[in-house]
Amino acid sequence: MGTWKSRGLRGSTLEDMINHSNEVYREKKLALIQKIPTPITPITIDKESRHITLAYFDQKSTVDYIGAVQGIPVCFDAKECAVRTFPLQNVHEHQIRFMEEFEGQGGIAFILLHFTAEDEIYYLPFADLHRFWKRMKEGGRKSFTYEEVDKNLRVYPRRDILVHYLETLQRDLERRESGF
Repeated sequence: MGTWKSRGLRGSTLEDMINHSNEVYREKKLALIQKIPTPITPITIDKESRHITLAYFDQKSTVDYIGAVQGIPVCFDAKECAVRTFPLQNVHEHQIRFMEEFEGQGGIAFILLHFTAEDEIYYLPFADLHRFWKRMKEGGRKSFTYEEVDKNLRVYPRRDILVHYLETLQRDLERRESGF
């Protein structure tokens, strides 16, 4: 497992760090979040080893993670961006629909977005993602920029939690309650 230092995430993917954080959350009984496996369709299977040797990803996966935080249903996706502009083509229409329906059922949907050049992770609430998506659908930009992301929703490491997004989730909940 990579450690978070000045250029922190080298040698460790965002998902690895989130998986580790979720395990700590589970052990501390703070949250129960599961990684949703990416559905694949096998094309070729080695008869001897019975391993899949060729497959393709099914498009209709929903989000990367789903679970509950202190009784609140949550779902989120993990995304990485090497530049200061995030292309909305990296989010699919069915994911937007799923997150919208999830929030319609009283859950909280968001994206954990790692801007790798800045070595910064942000919590992007679904409301912000939806605003960017709607702008694109209405003929506007097909992306959003680092500058457009709410810097108050930056995710920081805390002790043994590499991506401590529960603090940022709490800030989002407080903003929702106050009617931001």
